[in-house]
Amino acid sequence: MLQEIVLAEPRGFCAGVDRAIEIVERALHKFGAPIYVRHEIVHNTYVVNDLKAKGAIFIEDLADVPPGATLVFSAHGVSKAVQDEARARGFSVFDATCPLVTKVHIEVAKLHKEGYEFIMIGHKGHPEVEGTMGQLDSGIHLVEDVEDVARVQPGQTEKLALVTQTTLSMDDAAAITAAVQARFPQVRSPKQQDICYATQNRQDAVKIMSTKVDIVIVVGSPTSSNSNRLREVAQKLGTESYMVDNANELQPQWFEGKQIVGLTAGASAPGILVREVIDRIKEFGAVSIRTMDGIEETVKFPLPKGLKL
Repeated sequence: MLQEIVLAEPRGFCAGVDRAIEIVERALHKFGAPIYVRHEIVHNTYVVNDLKAKGAIFIEDLADVPPGATLVFSAHGVSKAVQDEARARGFSVFDATCPLVTKVHIEVAKLHKEGYEFIMIGHKGHPEVEGTMGQLDSGIHLVEDVEDVARVQPGQTEKLALVTQTTLSMDDAAAITAAVQARFPQVRSPKQQDICYATQNRQDAVKIMSTKVDIVIVVGSPTSSNSNRLREVAQKLGTESYMVDNANELQPQWFEGKQIVGLTAGASAPGILVREVIDRIKEFGAVSIRTMDGIEETVKFPLPKGLKL
């Protein structure tokens, strides 16, 4: 019978997501609606709908933004081509790219000037990957798994550097990195790993939690890479796990015969959704809640000039 909910620590919003949402909210407050946002500001349905209600308009094509409008780039980053087009169209731009993604962009630009080509580990079609690969016209090659490493054909191998999508599974990235290093022993790895601190902390917490619970629930939207990875981490450790966008997606049968529920949330999932999921699980019979010991995150990123109060 269902007894306890164990909350992973840390869980939910990271500093990059906090900053991105605040950029849109401050732009709305300062300049008034509408504010245009290229792509979902973060990959969470609730957050996007909340900002839509406040006057944000989400677009994919800059042609849908009227001249002179205020435009915000999402936390995932954008390509050079999108930046150039926004400038050419004369928009007032605020860049909500996570500073940890920007760090990767800066590294790519710097090493490209030194003659490097790149192998990028990431998921094809993800906006962060498109943004990072779009920093260059050529010379950056995407690998999604170990099999891709055997097929990749860089133009030269004397100067080859490795970069990574920031929201990957650390274990998956480590396996692919090892394959890259085996095939290209001279490849240059990042000074600090590209997978972000928040992604790593949340995955570490799930690894610890998974061994102590009967089922893991991850609060996150289907488009959220880091949320999907959290569910996979628990599943790979042999713990039944599910991801839900909100409390309405919880299924009573998941909890049959379970005593302890582990609960976490992706870096783009707001606390209100976690609270609603807790309330629903209580309706299924859970009587107590306990928060795991875990890393306390104190990172805070500055806002762009022009939005500070």
